[in-house]
Amino acid sequence: MASFLFVLLGITLLLFGGASLVKGASGIAQSLNVPSIIIGLTVVAFGTSAPELVINITGALQGKTDLAFGNAVGSNLANFGLVLGIAAIMSPIYLQGRVIRREVPFLLLITAILLVMVWDQQLSGTLALLDRGDAIILFLLFTVFVYFMVRDFITEEDDPLLAEGDSISSEEGSNTLLNTVLVIVGFVLLVVGGEMTIEHGVEVAQIMGVSEVVIGMFILAVGTSLPELVTSAIAAYKKETDLALGNIVGSNIFNSLVVLPAAAIIRPLPIPQGGDWDLAVGGLFVLVTIPLFLFSNARLGRLAGVGLLFGYFFYLYLRFNF
Repeated sequence: MASFLFVLLGITLLLFGGASLVKGASGIAQSLNVPSIIIGLTVVAFGTSAPELVINITGALQGKTDLAFGNAVGSNLANFGLVLGIAAIMSPIYLQGRVIRREVPFLLLITAILLVMVWDQQLSGTLALLDRGDAIILFLLFTVFVYFMVRDFITEEDDPLLAEGDSISSEEGSNTLLNTVLVIVGFVLLVVGGEMTIEHGVEVAQIMGVSEVVIGMFILAVGTSLPELVTSAIAAYKKETDLALGNIVGSNIFNSLVVLPAAAIIRPLPIPQGGDWDLAVGGLFVLVTIPLFLFSNARLGRLAGVGLLFGYFFYLYLRFNF
């Protein structure tokens, strides 16, 4: 029981650390006259993935590679199954912008590339491993994504996603000292929370009699996905549905191209049993949303949201019991 409470405390520290880091970094960026849309869709969007990044780096440094893999992949599953499902139930998601129409297929392509990378045993008969070479390729793909995102800032000024992005940008003043303190406090909380979560997450797995990857996928990942859940739920409530989806897609891209390879560059990640299925199901969640948007007047309705939630919890049940 104590180990589980320490895991919850660690996740809480991670969430507060991520929020403090985003708030401080946004304030500093604003004092440097960085456009609010860039703050909203880079500092804020990627900052919500800071807890996942810290857990993966800490897990890799401590050799807890199953927790690191489960955290990154499980966060992607939670974002599309849990977060998007809840957002769609709160308010139907309408896909209006050209930016998201490009990013969703790009996320599907990334998932396919990851699947090929982890199919070492099926393709070459060797140990399934996400090694440093794979990590470098993923980092390079991230630079491609950033290039197209910056280009969109310049060429798609009327895109609904970019217009809605202002709503999540920081409204802090230009108190540079305060913002710097917030950044430092955020880093400290992230490091302490990451250490605590990894250490006691292993103990929770042993107590529950399940693998570390399962704990990473459905306890750590759901806990660290709370910023995405809050941001997307608020956006859905405000009817800023492109932003709700954009936050989820951006987070999944960041998890796949930065969070996961950040661990693999430190220590090659052996793919845990069932890891390829975890990636495949994550890709399936992305795949099923594409025809829903294409053939439902670019709309993800409440019934589809219920379906995503059911699919997520059904896979959770299967992963815990098989």
